[in-house]
Amino acid sequence: MNIREVFARNLRKARQERHLSQEALAHEAGVDRTYISALERGIYSATIDMVDKLAKVLGVDAAVLLQRSSPARRRRA
Repeated sequence: MNIREVFARNLRKARQERHLSQEALAHEAGVDRTYISALERGIYSATIDMVDKLAKVLGVDAAVLLQRSSPARRRRA
C-alpha cells in the first residue's frame, strides 16, 4: 500500500471515529468537501501542511494519519 492509500484510509477512519461528515471536516479545515472526498479516495495527495491541518481538526497527531499498519496487523489482513 502506498503512502497516499495509507493516508486515505487513516483520514477516513479518523473522521468516522469522530462522527464527522466530509462536509463538516472540510468546513473546519477551510477546504471544499470534494477535496476531502478525493483525499479519502486516494485521488489527490495532500501537502504536509494539509496533513497537519487535518490532523489538528481531527485532534490527532499528523503521524497518525501517515502511520502504516504494523507488520503483524498486515499479516493478519
